[in-house]
Amino acid sequence: MRTLAVAAVQTAPVPYDTEASWQRFAQRVRSVRALFPHVELVVVPELFLAAEGPLLEPAPEGWMESVAQPVPGPLTDRLAGLARETGLWLVPGTVFERAEDGRVHNTALAISPQGEIAARYRKVFPWQPYEQAAPGQEFTVFDIPGKGRIGLAICYDGSFPETVRQLAWLGAEVVIQPTLTTTRDREMELVCARANAWTNQLYVVNLNASDPAGVGQSAIVDPEGIIRQQAGSGEEVLVDVLDLDAVDRVRRHGSAGINRPWAQLARYGEGVRLPMYGGGFKVPEWVARHD
Repeated sequence: MRTLAVAAVQTAPVPYDTEASWQRFAQRVRSVRALFPHVELVVVPELFLAAEGPLLEPAPEGWMESVAQPVPGPLTDRLAGLARETGLWLVPGTVFERAEDGRVHNTALAISPQGEIAARYRKVFPWQPYEQAAPGQEFTVFDIPGKGRIGLAICYDGSFPETVRQLAWLGAEVVIQPTLTTTRDREMELVCARANAWTNQLYVVNLNASDPAGVGQSAIVDPEGIIRQQAGSGEEVLVDVLDLDAVDRVRRHGSAGINRPWAQLARYGEGVRLPMYGGGFKVPEWVARHD
């Protein structure tokens, strides 16, 4: 059985204090290591290490620009040290990354237990017009050896069906989605999380910030669109052991034992025209294993 033990830590940064937020992050990670020694991957909410504040609390002028970091750089070095210390995979929410061209992206990272940057994903769909970060241009997956393939998405990305469909096409079996939602559309985000999991037959770990930074309600959704766990609004941790073989089972035999969308795309997809994308479906290589 292939399993991945995750801890989704629904918490909040110290507003506009990056050092205090780092100390809180490191303490939470070490606590997870001590309390739940079987956990292999820890994730925290979007922009946690950027120390974003509550929606209606004015940010210091130029905050995004002032805290943007190069990747790799001092912050990723610090993350690497914590990953090596704890032996954990870390998805430390997202950071403001200053790219080589000077633009600032909202970027999710995956750090291996060896302290390597296993993945870097720049948010393709920033929440505009409110979010000022520059959009990324491609989707990202990474492999956890002996476990499976993980995709990265960030908050508003989940509102676009192309995001998780592309990650699934790339072979993702789990999508880790750090989120920072402070508004009442959280209910619809959870609808999207379930729909994305069900239509692509994978796990979605949608982790929001707790009060006062966000409205919480983090959720872990299984490959049949069923919510395994859902948080309240305060600080808490969702610990779960994801059965990655269940992804194989659902893709082979169908959601609820009846729905097999990937197999249907394999049979007919190449004949369907998609003018909005300038082409048609291309079947991923992994589909052959489940046809």
